[in-house]
Amino acid sequence: MPASNHRPTRILIDSQAIFENIQNEIQRARVGIEIFATVKANAYGHGMIGVAKIARKAGIAGFCVATIDEGIELRKAGFKETILILGITSPEFSNLLIRYNLSVVVATLEWLHEIKNQFYKGFLSKKIKVHLKIDTGMGRIGFRSIADVKEALEIIENSSMFAFSGLCSHFATADDKNDILWIRQNLRFQEIVNILLNKPHFLHTANTASAFWHKDFSGNLIRFGIGMYGLNPSGRTLPEDYPLKPALSLESELVQVKKIAAGESISYGQTWVANEPTWIGTVPIGYADGWLRKMQGFSILVAGEYCEIVGRICMDQLMIRLPKKMNFKEKVTLIGKNGEREITMQDVADHLGTIHYEVACLLGERIPRFFI
Repeated sequence: MPASNHRPTRILIDSQAIFENIQNEIQRARVGIEIFATVKANAYGHGMIGVAKIARKAGIAGFCVATIDEGIELRKAGFKETILILGITSPEFSNLLIRYNLSVVVATLEWLHEIKNQFYKGFLSKKIKVHLKIDTGMGRIGFRSIADVKEALEIIENSSMFAFSGLCSHFATADDKNDILWIRQNLRFQEIVNILLNKPHFLHTANTASAFWHKDFSGNLIRFGIGMYGLNPSGRTLPEDYPLKPALSLESELVQVKKIAAGESISYGQTWVANEPTWIGTVPIGYADGWLRKMQGFSILVAGEYCEIVGRICMDQLMIRLPKKMNFKEKVTLIGKNGEREITMQDVADHLGTIHYEVACLLGERIPRFFI
């Protein structure tokens, strides 16, 4: 989907905010800890290549992505740093891992055996850099038994097709006040580390939340994600370890201003009817851009004043109730500061009953990103 550069709806990314968030994490990390910038899902909706450029300037050691295509995009954009694919990559694309020098998470014995078959058939010529993923309690992907881990290590160490680059896991409750499961997972990971005769370069379990609130996490690498974008991993549950600077603003303009009479309705289904003469503004953003229909009733900012979204949000447009007649092309802020007031990503998430991760990732490619 092409970016709609010829309409006023746009995402603005504060480059300095991302830079400072990364710098703060680098400075507070333990000696010997490396920081990888997690830029999967279009950098959590912020724009992958633009964010990666800032992260490189800020001093990160590598990148984490979710898919092989994201890794290839970074390579084609000229990034030489280590790139780790956190999701499962099909063995049929193993040659791409080698061609683009991408490290990959391995979660099953079947994956290793399939790669061995390709190697013996002459399909592979160089080693694949692998990070064994341990399921310590997340229940998503990874080896679950010590026996399987030992078998995987034996395959890797006795073959010429794999380079054992890392051992990793992921915490399920690092952003929770209750740390019982976190402690159990951390001990489980240490149990696996202790059986290694030859440890890989990277041992990693920590995402942003673990780095913030669990200083005793296992490993020498932080996969710095949501904190890089200035958002608290716990939402409003736990206090930030240092001031985070949100990087993303979402703005548009009024494309039409009109006055409707009492009794007239707005949008599909007549879900909102004016009980008095009312000024209505139309804004060119809708659910096709990731601004969901459930945002009806939420208030956004125009000229520093909160204006309620009235009527159902359409695919490409929404309507707001204005306190008075306002100018055509008046700035509209859906996320960010406008005058003395501010709408945060967390405010949007609260209205939707979700997390700000989802809000950011849903913002569509049709909205152009500008780094300022």
